Amino acid sequence: MNKTKKIKYIQFSLTVSESKWLIAYAVSQMKSVRHAMKNGKVIFKGGTTVSCAAEILVGTPLRICGRISQRGAVSSKVREGAAHSLLYSQGQITNIDEDYDDRIMEMGPEDVIITGANIIDIHGNAAMLAGSPAGNRCGKGVSAMTVEGAKVIVAAGIEKLIPGSVYDSVKCAQRKGIDSSRGMACGLFPVVGELVTELEAIQEISNVNAVLIGKGGIAGGEGSCLFQAWGTEPEIKRLEDILDQCYGKDISGTAESLTECSFPCAGCREHLSCSYKQAEQGISPFIQNQC
Repeated sequence: MNKTKKIKYIQFSLTVSESKWLIAYAVSQMKSVRHAMKNGKVIFKGGTTVSCAAEILVGTPLRICGRISQRGAVSSKVREGAAHSLLYSQGQITNIDEDYDDRIMEMGPEDVIITGANIIDIHGNAAMLAGSPAGNRCGKGVSAMTVEGAKVIVAAGIEKLIPGSVYDSVKCAQRKGIDSSRGMACGLFPVVGELVTELEAIQEISNVNAVLIGKGGIAGGEGSCLFQAWGTEPEIKRLEDILDQCYGKDISGTAESLTECSFPCAGCREHLSCSYKQAEQGISPFIQNQC
């Protein structure tokens, strides 16, 4: 006679950084990713969540470019050093920052592209900010990511969820014509692929049910998510083992790239409408929209 398996219930919170690691662990376990690591190619398109995945899968963090900090939309102070976008193929890793758009066209059905996003919506749509012209080579290559048949995985936490439509935001956002910006003015471009948030990550890691029951936080926990999960004890144990590897982990990215830009910096020529730069130059931020 079959005995009913005991169901265990747990609740747990994750900071934004911890959530990035949970998503990255789940992405590293996805069947398509494992297949591409063995038989094809994997591109890691720079970002903090993708950098977590790169650390897990190939042992190296990525160079982080744009980010939203307490000062607004800013970039890294320096652009040299480690790869922002990385190609893994047959045990070799290659910096593809200088030819990202070309390398994308070499990807095929056995390959995977792992990217992030800056906003997502309830329909699974995603978009990425561009503070440089057309997002530079990476931005130009995004339109080609799905063309040749490679699988695109969009790794983005629930803190990126917006209340409306991603496409409404894409239509409104613009780099040019902004009178003043707290940091660089940004446009948006759509990113199409399989969206993996914390909820998808939990179910990829173990056969459990999970719901989001709280968001917010203070004292370093700003943006945190509170979850409830339930399932059989072995499945909950499998989830808890991964959670233990995420708790307390900080942001991923090369140390030098985590230092954010300030005037003057390597990206000043491309950054538009930056109120910090305007102030340093003695220009009212409301006089001109390109600086």
